[in-house]
Amino acid sequence: MIPPVPYRAFAAQNCSIARTLAIVGERWTPLVLRELLLGRSHFEEIRRNTGVASNILSDRLATLVEHGVVTQDAEHGDYALTDKGHDLTPVLSALRRWGDQYTAGEAGPPTVAVHTTCGHDADPRLHCSHCGEEIGRGELSVRPGQGANARQRAEPLLPATA
Repeated sequence: MIPPVPYRAFAAQNCSIARTLAIVGERWTPLVLRELLLGRSHFEEIRRNTGVASNILSDRLATLVEHGVVTQDAEHGDYALTDKGHDLTPVLSALRRWGDQYTAGEAGPPTVAVHTTCGHDADPRLHCSHCGEEIGRGELSVRPGQGANARQRAEPLLPATA
């Protein structure tokens, strides 16, 4: 049996992905978020649909509540996504899409995204907020942002273009 990988905090990394993973990167958390996005709000329903142990689910939900991703109704104990939680929809959609393409096998995807506004099957994609064009493979780079440290400011555009 392979021993579990020890948890290492991402605090030393000046990276939005690392900070996000510190909140939602634990292996059960995306499945908990999936259930909440699907409208399942009861603890036992989430536990049953994910297969996660109750103590782990309690811990994951507490973390999500602590970070403002989820709220818990004090009267009924139900959980719901906040606006911050709903903003994770594209992340989970991208994971679903990747899984459909590379892990679904011959049987095909187990679920299909539907655009509720028009009622048609949807294949959400990443688009540029400036020009509206779809961003394809290899068409996205990063540059230093306002919160960049000295090392990051020294790397003007990554990946470097040829």
